[in-house]
Amino acid sequence: MIVTSSPRLGHIIASVWKPLALLFIWDVIVTITYYLLPFTAPGLPVTLFGTALALFLGFRSNSAYARWWEGRQLWGLMINASRNIARAAVNFLPDPQAAGLKQRLVRRQIAYVNALRCQLRRQPPAGVVHHYLRQGEADEALRRVNIANGILDGNGRLIAEARDKGWLDTIQQAQMEAVLVDIANAQGGMERLKNTPLPHQYRWLPVVFTHLFCVLLPIGLVETLGYATPLGSTIAGLMFLAVLTIGDELVDPFADRIHDLPLTQMCRTIEIDLLQAIGEDAPPPMQADASGVLW
Repeated sequence: MIVTSSPRLGHIIASVWKPLALLFIWDVIVTITYYLLPFTAPGLPVTLFGTALALFLGFRSNSAYARWWEGRQLWGLMINASRNIARAAVNFLPDPQAAGLKQRLVRRQIAYVNALRCQLRRQPPAGVVHHYLRQGEADEALRRVNIANGILDGNGRLIAEARDKGWLDTIQQAQMEAVLVDIANAQGGMERLKNTPLPHQYRWLPVVFTHLFCVLLPIGLVETLGYATPLGSTIAGLMFLAVLTIGDELVDPFADRIHDLPLTQMCRTIEIDLLQAIGEDAPPPMQADASGVLW
């Protein structure tokens, strides 16, 4: 996610430069053709088409942003729930004999959010699971189809084990299980967003209409702009192509691109908070890279 306050035109150009270059070449061809073989093109249809396209792209961009914002809300819930489970472990398990189980529960939660991050980004989670879990625990989780859910199930069994040993009463167990339910619900919402794309018409028709509009644009402008048609048409096309690209990138908030949610940074925030809650050393917070992007 880009976190710099100043806009970076280079980010936009990098996303649309290929179709923009083709559009500029087409604009030059139309302009040369107009001066070699003069023609008259009605301007009104292009204007109406542009207005309708702008409304269509705006509606699509709003739908894509709603998905992005919902993803951010779900990860905010995940951060809060992770802190809650660590605080409950610290407060409900003061017995020195429960120190090992408390540490395991916290580390399993850190492993869980990182495994979920990898699943949402379609990356292999084995590395992060082995990094945070013991060999036996990691192997047990990696045998599951949904690895993150397997780790969460193990967290529930640890809480039940603490109750069986008398370190928790049934009320405390119920409170911690309620937090696990919140975590599972947040994961389900994220998987719904990841596995349910926008309808095909929302994804395909805007692409077709935008490129068709860019093809017609210089034909409608050449009589007015003359030699400046390539410049004017390309700038107008840049605006429409940029809006189209923004919608494409926001529709999947969990991908690993510069406009997507900074899942790695949020997992690092959880790791820092949870390790410090049990009195262990934590890694430093993540900072934006040289391009002003948090991953």
